[in-house]
Amino acid sequence: MKAIVHDSYGPPDLLRLEEVARPVAGRGEVLVKVHAASVDPGVWHLTTGRPYLLRAVGFGLRAPKTRVRGTDAAGRVEAVGPDVTRFRPGDEVYGTCQGAFAEYACAKEGSLALKPTNLDFEQAAAVPVSACTALQALRDGGRLKSGRRVLVIGASGGVGTFAVQLAKTFDAHVTGVCRTAHTDLVRSIGADEVIDYTREDPTDGARRYDLVVDTGGNRSLARLRRALIPHGTLVIVGGEGGGRWFGGTNRELGALLLSPFVGHRLRGLVATQRHSDLASLTELIEAGSVTPVIDRTYPLAEVPSAVRHLREGHPHGKIVVRI
Repeated sequence: MKAIVHDSYGPPDLLRLEEVARPVAGRGEVLVKVHAASVDPGVWHLTTGRPYLLRAVGFGLRAPKTRVRGTDAAGRVEAVGPDVTRFRPGDEVYGTCQGAFAEYACAKEGSLALKPTNLDFEQAAAVPVSACTALQALRDGGRLKSGRRVLVIGASGGVGTFAVQLAKTFDAHVTGVCRTAHTDLVRSIGADEVIDYTREDPTDGARRYDLVVDTGGNRSLARLRRALIPHGTLVIVGGEGGGRWFGGTNRELGALLLSPFVGHRLRGLVATQRHSDLASLTELIEAGSVTPVIDRTYPLAEVPSAVRHLREGHPHGKIVVRI
């Protein structure tokens, strides 16, 4: 089968299309014939091996342990391994797996759900990592309740577009932060207010929120706290900057250390993708409350270009790979 592989850390150009052996579903696993996958910041970080902290926590010190890249996937079940009870061959599914940039990939049963009936495979592939991250940031990290005011920084990005829509399902008042070119998009997905960060600082303290969700930004904790009410909550979802060793994780570590000593709840988020959350998202998607936003689609052979576009092209919504 064809797959995108890489054997050493470096720029996206090191990713290449190659013939590899088709995986076999093990115990509790599902073999999926992948129809579409999507690109998230983790793909760039694991391709380049930066920040170096990722290598130390098990991704491989000198070279990546896993040759085939990609996590989000949507496709049809080809075969199931022993002990799998939720799926059978022919089911249309979506979720996360190891090695999604390939014609076939194996996934744990608990990381998949039946695909929403109103989405095609490319739309479905845009959902798992980003939507689960947004849901957990709002529900678990933010403890969001009806009527509260939410600021979503990075509202036009992969996580941000889901965060805006999901916050509205909690009946919250949502303000989205994005660049000028994306303000109409953020309004169209439900934001009550939109701040263009090229013209206005959303963290100047002029407006305060019950919850601030920062999706991959680089503002300091001190600046972000200025946007919170006295007992408000900050949830940091990833981040950039911070150097080669720690990257954006330095802010999450700082939030963990500072939170016990201030009135604000400061949280970093390590999101997971599990069947229960995917099933909840399926219900919202089929009800029309949440719709994935896709920036553009690339064929499998052009994954290096897709990863570069994610890093350099200021995409809105998700970048999808067609298998």
